[in-house]
Amino acid sequence: MTGADALVAAAGLGLARLDAQLLLLHTLGRAPQERAWLLAHDTDLLTDAASQEFMRLCERRASGEPLAYVTGRKDFFGLVLKVDSRVLVPRPETETLVEWALEILRDRPRPRVVDLGTGSGAIALALKRERPDAQVMATDSSAGALEVAAANARALNMDITFRRTSWLTGIGQRFDLIVSNPPYIGAADGHLPALVHEPQVALVAGPDGLDDLRAIIGQAPANLVAGGWLLLEHGYDQAEAVRALLAEAGFHDLGGRPDLAGIPRCSGGQWLERG
Repeated sequence: MTGADALVAAAGLGLARLDAQLLLLHTLGRAPQERAWLLAHDTDLLTDAASQEFMRLCERRASGEPLAYVTGRKDFFGLVLKVDSRVLVPRPETETLVEWALEILRDRPRPRVVDLGTGSGAIALALKRERPDAQVMATDSSAGALEVAAANARALNMDITFRRTSWLTGIGQRFDLIVSNPPYIGAADGHLPALVHEPQVALVAGPDGLDDLRAIIGQAPANLVAGGWLLLEHGYDQAEAVRALLAEAGFHDLGGRPDLAGIPRCSGGQWLERG
């Protein structure tokens, strides 16, 4: 089987050409950016072992498993992260949250930051890379997720403090910034069947999808310095509800950020007095 034959076989399984190319590059131990190399070597013969491994990966992808789980990696904010089924696959829209957080931190020397529900560590690690002077903590209730996040921190040689807890429970510290991409999908949401391969506990938050957002907003004031900020990612239709919760809790200067598609994706506010 040549490389071209392998891509035809993948198409027969219903795979998109880009996914098939990325899986073939992964099988051959080459970088995802080397698609041009594939075109230049499409008549090269694959070994039997490579052919079998490629088809095995294609079958996993064809079953609906996320490409990031199949390859074990995901790019996020310029970082290459290891991911598996213990964590959500980092999404491009979450980079909007990171960009906003960096704006908030711009004029704060040695800021104290906590990322709640860190999963793969994507947000915490992106912030630490851009602000190496920051003291960054990351929490998660999942021991498996923290193992993934800690492994990413070690691979990137970044000093992050990890804590296993539910949101801010038992943290007992105050931060300049609390940031989180928590579960925000309602239990009956029609999108869930398409997300069956990802950990449901990291996706679903009660009937309306707001349970965890309520919990974080309720806990945050006691863990923010005066003038500190809380920034949250949420669902496409939840901005109004989240900002109402922030206002009810006493946050000021409420605002938000849209993702690249123009969808309201993040909301946040500033805490002006000690809780």
